Amino acid sequence: MAVIVSLGAALQDIYLVDREDLTPTAIGGESIFGKVLVGSKVDIDKLHYEVGGGGLNSAITFARNEHDVVLFANIGMDSAGNAILKVLDREGIDNSFVNIIDRQTTGTSIILLDAKGGERTILTYRGASERFDSYTVTDLNLIIPDWLYATTLRGDMKTLTKVFARVHKLGGKVMFNPGVKELEQSKELLRLLQDVDILLVNKSEASKMVSGVLLEELLYRLNNYVETVIITDGAMGGIAGNRKEKYRFGIYEDVKVKDATGAGDAFGSGFLAHFANGHTFRESLVFASANSTSVVKKIGANRGSMTSTEKLHMMPIQKLEKDTTMH
Repeated sequence: MAVIVSLGAALQDIYLVDREDLTPTAIGGESIFGKVLVGSKVDIDKLHYEVGGGGLNSAITFARNEHDVVLFANIGMDSAGNAILKVLDREGIDNSFVNIIDRQTTGTSIILLDAKGGERTILTYRGASERFDSYTVTDLNLIIPDWLYATTLRGDMKTLTKVFARVHKLGGKVMFNPGVKELEQSKELLRLLQDVDILLVNKSEASKMVSGVLLEELLYRLNNYVETVIITDGAMGGIAGNRKEKYRFGIYEDVKVKDATGAGDAFGSGFLAHFANGHTFRESLVFASANSTSVVKKIGANRGSMTSTEKLHMMPIQKLEKDTTMH
């Protein structure tokens, strides 16, 4: 068991689910929801009210794996904020540092979901989760975290830099899953990595940070900045490694995807939840893959988050020999 601070967004997710009108249509190499016409009224088959956001999704995984979890997030004083607080109570997550922002509404995502293929488009209003400058690093002195798990702060590099440095000063470690706004500031992001212990990105994101085409190239170059790096590659699995061991891994199961929302959060938080409980690097990659697979089988970004008691089966994973191709 570890003390983990989860830093990131907490949102309400509203799913509009339909089997016909939201079916993607290919136009000019892009897919759109082609049957929804401007000015029309569309009957939706199902409506789901869920909660999500990178900070909240990750916190739920940590709590279900018996860690002491503190969520750092911003919400509004409204029904969506109340729904988030109820979930935190249900999951046993400490909400002492969840800020209620005056004159701001809780961030909300409207998710258009194709019930046939699991494809979705997300319309997000950030609201109270847009900014994180309401937090000060001294808040961490009251917690003394073993780990900080950070998702995107919408490009707020100043806050990320201060928080990461303070966690290390307090003897903790940092796992970071940057978002689009951080990746847009590549030079600042690379400097920030000096205070990151585990970095999680997908292949496309990795290629925006360092040069390279192959997963092995990207891993090798990112390892120059961060000791442990995990790069996912969708249905192809991914690669992960540090200065001691490296692995190529496939997917945990080939399942029908009902909703891919939260899959990345499930992978990252699943890895840290297992790793912080004393499991090996390899075992933690398997659990991460299993947790992500479990999440995409259900509608909702965290409904399928696994507990530490669930049994795992084998999956494709191979330890790589010490790299001799790059110098």
